[in-house]
Amino acid sequence: MSEQRIQKFRELLEKNPENPLVHYSLANEYFKLERYEETIESINSYLRLKDDEGAAYRILGHCYTELGMDEQAKDAYEKGTVAASRHGHPDMAEEFQDCIEALEM
Repeated sequence: MSEQRIQKFRELLEKNPENPLVHYSLANEYFKLERYEETIESINSYLRLKDDEGAAYRILGHCYTELGMDEQAKDAYEKGTVAASRHGHPDMAEEFQDCIEALEM
């Protein structure tokens, strides 16, 4: 089912490549399949188009961590902390700080 959804989202992006929701949705489908490189690409496309409240940075940080790219993961979580704080999500910001600390151990 996910492959069919991925294909559908790709078709939607061909029609409207500036649609942030489709980029985010595509990233979620890749993420479910643990296709982390493609998730990162789609999330970054989404972030170029939309001011995210933090959830996209959680996905991004997780992907980088899974790929052993700890510095990039820390950067994603730091950006997520800023976004979550800006949008009034202190619990999410704290979660990201915990992720950063775990990566530094």
